[in-house]
Amino acid sequence: MPGERVLVVDDEEAVRSVVAALLERSGYLTVVASGAEEALQSLQQGPECDLILSDIMMPGTDGLTLLQRICVEHPGMPVVMISAVQDLHVATNAFRSGAVDYLVKPFTRSQLDAVVVRALEHGRLLKQNAAYRHNLEDLVASRTTQLRVAMEDLERSYDTTLEAMGDALDLRDEETEGHSKRVTAYTIALARTMGMSGESLKVIARGAFLHDLGKIAIPDSILRKPGRLDPEEMSIMREHCRHGYEMVYKISFLKDAAEIVHSHQERFDGQGYPRGLRGDEIPLGARIFALADTLDAMTSDRPYRNGTSFESARDEIARCAGGQFDPEIVSVFLRIPIQSWSALREEITRMSPAALPARLCRPTIAA
Repeated sequence: MPGERVLVVDDEEAVRSVVAALLERSGYLTVVASGAEEALQSLQQGPECDLILSDIMMPGTDGLTLLQRICVEHPGMPVVMISAVQDLHVATNAFRSGAVDYLVKPFTRSQLDAVVVRALEHGRLLKQNAAYRHNLEDLVASRTTQLRVAMEDLERSYDTTLEAMGDALDLRDEETEGHSKRVTAYTIALARTMGMSGESLKVIARGAFLHDLGKIAIPDSILRKPGRLDPEEMSIMREHCRHGYEMVYKISFLKDAAEIVHSHQERFDGQGYPRGLRGDEIPLGARIFALADTLDAMTSDRPYRNGTSFESARDEIARCAGGQFDPEIVSVFLRIPIQSWSALREEITRMSPAALPARLCRPTIAA
């Protein structure tokens, strides 16, 4: 393509002058250099060249060394090596070092033109491929950003849906209003202190928040009964674990959280329900939740009793380590200052419902 710039490198003035003159007759712009260092300096100072024709045998830095430096410092620049030596080994080394073509002296103008046309076309294709890759990378980055924003919007929508589900339960069970929010905050604070983060934290938050969802399926005569439940009523009440699991498991993004819903009434010693799981058979999130659930239940007022202090609840939880609760989780719980729990309860109480879903996944507590 006329107007493209070609750098001619040869230590013999007569050779580089003839080559430059032939190229100029074909409409190319030429720059000449008597050696490798002059050529590199010309490339650094600009303007940019579209092709380099370089002799191989030159004093000082030879053409193959120049080729290697050009490949490193000016990647994508097409280079044609010129040599009077008809040696396959020399030509092979040139191609291995990055040359796009090889021209043997003496050569005709038509041979020169053909090599230059091929090399310039090769350079144009390389530039087009580089531009395509760059555009593709930009497109992928843009699409990735759009997907991330869409996923964040979807996740916010999910959490808003969870909030609505929790509110529906509060309407059925006024006695424990706010319990789901508080116990979720306690669960996540404890899980964070244990070093949990990311997706695992979200799963635990959602499982804790929805733990009593199955109570929606319990008759009002049992759920709102003011006195103690008889054995048959208690058996029906215990079915809320299974009901909740079956509701939540059907929602794909809540399948992992459903295991916490199913197991939140299990005990570390195997005396819980509905499956009598023991120790590590109980999902970790459910074991953490069990402690947080008791903490909130003991410190919350009920129609038939007043809530106890956090100090008393702490002592009772410590006493039940190894029985009702995982002793390792109890150990972590006991390291957290009591005032941190009361401060967190006040924070959750003050929080607006709209802010709660996102906040539940990142409560902080001083250990």
